[in-house]
Amino acid sequence: MPSLLSTAITQPPRNQHLLLLQSTTAQSCLPTLRSIASKASERAHETTVLFNLLYPPSALLDTSREASDNVVVVNRTSHVPGYCDEIQSEGDAVASLKSAILSPARAAPAGPVNIIIDSVDTLLSDIGLISETTRLLSELLAIVRARGGTSRLILHILAPSPLLPILTQTRFSPTLTHVLAHPTALLTHLAAAYLTPPPPLAPPDKFWGVFIPISERHYEAEKLVFGPAGEGSGLQDFAVEVLVRGGGGGADGVAGRRRGVERVLEGWSTSTGGPCELREIESLRPLWSKKAPLESAPDPTQNLSFNLNLTPEQQRSRAQVPLPYAHEGKPVEQVNAPAAILYDPDSADDLDDDDPDEDLDI
Repeated sequence: MPSLLSTAITQPPRNQHLLLLQSTTAQSCLPTLRSIASKASERAHETTVLFNLLYPPSALLDTSREASDNVVVVNRTSHVPGYCDEIQSEGDAVASLKSAILSPARAAPAGPVNIIIDSVDTLLSDIGLISETTRLLSELLAIVRARGGTSRLILHILAPSPLLPILTQTRFSPTLTHVLAHPTALLTHLAAAYLTPPPPLAPPDKFWGVFIPISERHYEAEKLVFGPAGEGSGLQDFAVEVLVRGGGGGADGVAGRRRGVERVLEGWSTSTGGPCELREIESLRPLWSKKAPLESAPDPTQNLSFNLNLTPEQQRSRAQVPLPYAHEGKPVEQVNAPAAILYDPDSADDLDDDDPDEDLDI
C-alpha cells in the first residue's frame, strides 16, 4: 500500500479537495509543493492553475511544463501593493486581485482542476483582511468541489499564521490533507532529550504525545536549526508529517484507509526529490543503528578501605548456618489443653487463703 505522502502527490484521492502544505522558518515545504505541482501538470486530463504570488513560476514548474495546454500560470510576483506603476485605491487593488484569481479558476476547461497558491500569507498581505482572504479561499474551494473527482485546492502557508487555525477547521473543509515539514534535528533532539525516537522505535501514542506539543512551539525547532549547535536550513532531507482527515485514503476514495483522522511521519529525500522512509535519511540513521551495550552499573564495593566481599570458603560456611525460627514449611503443631487462668501473685499482694464469706449461709 502506498504511503500517505506518495498518495497525496501522485494519486490524489477523490473528495479530498483541500491540500494544505505547511512550512516554518526552520524547514521549508517548498520541495514537496514543487513535486505536487509537477505531478499535477503531468496529468493530461486535469487542468492546473498556478498562482505565483511569492515565488517565480520556475521555482515550482519546469519551463517546458509552463507552456503545456493543461497548465495556466498567473504570475503576480511583480504586483506589490503600493509599489506598482498602476495607481489604484486600496479597494480597487483588492478587487483587481480577486478578479485575477477567480477568473482563471472559473475559466478552466471542464474536468478536474488543481488550483495552486504558492503563498497564502502573501495573499493575506495583499488583501489586508483575514475575513476577505478567507472568503476568497472559500470561493476557490467551492469551485474545486463543483468540479468533483480529484480536483484540489493546494495551498502553501508559512507557520505561524493567523490563517492556519481557520483553514484547518472542519467548518472550512470537512476533509483535509495536511502536510507539515519538520527538520530532522527535531527528531534527534526528541530521541536524545526525551528518549522518544520516531515510530516504530517507540510506541506511536507516546511519540505523538511528545512530538506534537514541541513541534507546535516553532521556536524550539528554530533554536535547534539556527542555534550554536545547529546546521542551519538549506537543501537537505527533512521529515514530513502527513495528516489526513475524512474520506478514504485509496485512489478511488472508497477502498483503503477509512479512519476519521490518520497521522503518519515520513521522510523527504532531496536527492530523489520524493518521499522516503525515515531510516533512509542520513542524519537519522544512527537512531536505527544497533544500540551499544549498556554500561554495567558502578560497583559500590570498589575502592574501599575494607573488604565487603566473601571468599568461596566463607560463602560455603555461611550457607551451612541454620537459620533461627525456620520451620522449613512444616505446619505448627496444635496442642489441645484445657482452658485455665494462671495468676502469678506479686510480692506486694496481700493474699488471704481464708474465705471472707465463710460465716454466711450461702
